[in-house]
Amino acid sequence: MAIASDSIRNIALLGHGSGGKTSLAESMLFLTGATDRLGKITDGSTVGDFDPEETKRRISISLSTTSAEYRGHRVNILDAPGYFDFAGEAIEALRVADAGIIVCGAKDGMTVGLEKAWKMLASGKLPRAFYISKADEENGDYDAVYSALRAKYGTSVCPMIAPVKNASGKIEGVVDLIKRRAFKFENGKRAEMPIPDAMAAELEALYTAVNESVAETDEELMEKFFSGEEFTLEEKIRGLKTGVKDLTLFPVFCGCALTGLGTLLLLDAVVNLFPSPAEGRREQTEDGREIVCNAAGAPCAIVYKTISDQYGKFSLFKVLSGKITPDLTLINARSGAAEKMSRIYKMQGKKSSEVKELMAGDLGAASKLSDTKTGDTLGAAGDAPAAGIVFPEPCYSAAISPKTKGQEDKIAAGLSRLADEDPTFSVVNNAETKQMVVSGAGDIQLDVLCAKLKDRFGVETVLSPARVAYREKIRKKVEVQGRHKKQSGGHGQFGDVKIRFEPGETEELAFEEDVFGGAVPKNFFPAVEKGLRESIQKGVLAGYPLVHLKATLFDGSYHPVDSSELAFKTAAQLAYKEGIPQASPVILEPIGNLKVTIPDTYMGDIMSDLSKRRGSPLGMSADSDGNQIVEAEVPMGEMPGYALDLRSITQGRGSFTFTFARYEEAPAGIQAKIIEDAKAQAAEE
Repeated sequence: MAIASDSIRNIALLGHGSGGKTSLAESMLFLTGATDRLGKITDGSTVGDFDPEETKRRISISLSTTSAEYRGHRVNILDAPGYFDFAGEAIEALRVADAGIIVCGAKDGMTVGLEKAWKMLASGKLPRAFYISKADEENGDYDAVYSALRAKYGTSVCPMIAPVKNASGKIEGVVDLIKRRAFKFENGKRAEMPIPDAMAAELEALYTAVNESVAETDEELMEKFFSGEEFTLEEKIRGLKTGVKDLTLFPVFCGCALTGLGTLLLLDAVVNLFPSPAEGRREQTEDGREIVCNAAGAPCAIVYKTISDQYGKFSLFKVLSGKITPDLTLINARSGAAEKMSRIYKMQGKKSSEVKELMAGDLGAASKLSDTKTGDTLGAAGDAPAAGIVFPEPCYSAAISPKTKGQEDKIAAGLSRLADEDPTFSVVNNAETKQMVVSGAGDIQLDVLCAKLKDRFGVETVLSPARVAYREKIRKKVEVQGRHKKQSGGHGQFGDVKIRFEPGETEELAFEEDVFGGAVPKNFFPAVEKGLRESIQKGVLAGYPLVHLKATLFDGSYHPVDSSELAFKTAAQLAYKEGIPQASPVILEPIGNLKVTIPDTYMGDIMSDLSKRRGSPLGMSADSDGNQIVEAEVPMGEMPGYALDLRSITQGRGSFTFTFARYEEAPAGIQAKIIEDAKAQAAEE
């Protein structure tokens, strides 16, 4: 059945990898009756991790969408991977979520994934809460994590649930600090329990923190608080909901997904405190028109994810306004194509259930949309699109090739299909280095792509370092002769040129002629130039293109019968082979502009690493978050693997951009290594 906008909650689960997000989603589904058993990551039975690679690796690699019906509300759960290689999936989730829950383990403390999740939610100005998972595990410390959150993000971090410990310190229940009631979980059911007397004083301080948060949301409530009056439950919920929506309050919950402890209390808060789509984010089109989340409005939807496999693809969307029904035709604002929503579905992981309509604010899916990609808006003809989805630029590259020669086309076709569901990687066929290069966020992402190519498209691949596109040039002037003479019966071949080679001012070949007396007829000049243009594609040192060359044809001779364009082209090439080695050739390496953003504490390690990479620092500045931005010039040949090294040095807190700047002469030792590698590569080929 269709659910009205004000009864929908769209929440994204974010946080560090292995923090418990997927287990929390499973607990929500099981305890609300959406599933008939509690899925577990260890046995590969979760609803959310349905891809074979997720089952094998026991980590989430794709965003999953599920939903639970609770207290007359539909809670759409967007479970995003926590591993940094799959950050694009979290970006997709946050494009359509109305709030986020940052999941952190009770024994993990402040993690990089937690910090990144906070920044992403803050950047989108989305309401957010914390869920301290695995609260009952040995060595878990709810109090330490809660204190760390308060120290990092301030007094706006407010507890909503606290664990109840027995005399031995084991957690046996949780206290709902809003209702001042404690609950335990026995035999799969929630039951009320008495609050231990030993916790009374500790809990009183927490109750006070909740009431202070309520009071700060409204002047009348503030007056009531200072007069010593108790808030009613309705006043508490109203005040807390205002604080969550206004981003002045960030609730903290806790529990254990495997036992169900705390899950229903969290769902109570999602329903009571989190905004509905109609109350949450304000959508606008690119031309400034506001899209009102109203079922009576014109139908409009944005595609936030694509699931593609050998059987076809599903386009997952959020209804921004109006309602979506089967057989409705919408226009893709990007392409102008008409897309018929022949059937619409609700997704439960990989399972789809056909529905008759979806109201504004709800999440759904459609199949067989021919010209629709992730980030596209579907609506009325002529409407501008809503803001799309911006993914970070790929920063880690590798060459990809088939284990069996001749299957390059299968790789290209497979990657094209995989790009439908993962827009965060790119593929380039580099004609110069003769490699297909795939780029993504890290080595795990590329490894997953290779595994999918094998499983889905039957092609085994090999990843290897991407070659660097070096260049060659000369440093001095030489004059040489190229003479081609061949007699094989009948007409022979004769071409004779004298060419001056010298460093040029432009990267492209500068060809000139300075021939007097018709020593070389003008009609052969183009053949000489063509011969040289073909020759400079391969330098004489390591086979890289020769640049910044000026060539002047100044003399030569010809035969009235045996001379031809081919003969003069060949003569020019002979002159090139003879002259360039004499002109002090050198190898040029590409230099890039590097911008690294890091917390100040890693500055020393970053500068040391740059020195090892032959980097030249240009300057430093601070960003709005208090991080340092280091700018430097670094040879591109020293940058393979930098994404992984930076992640290791900064524990994932650093980021960078790297763009090509120019070519410059490589040091002698580096040139020798490049030449040696080129010879080895030629021998292999």
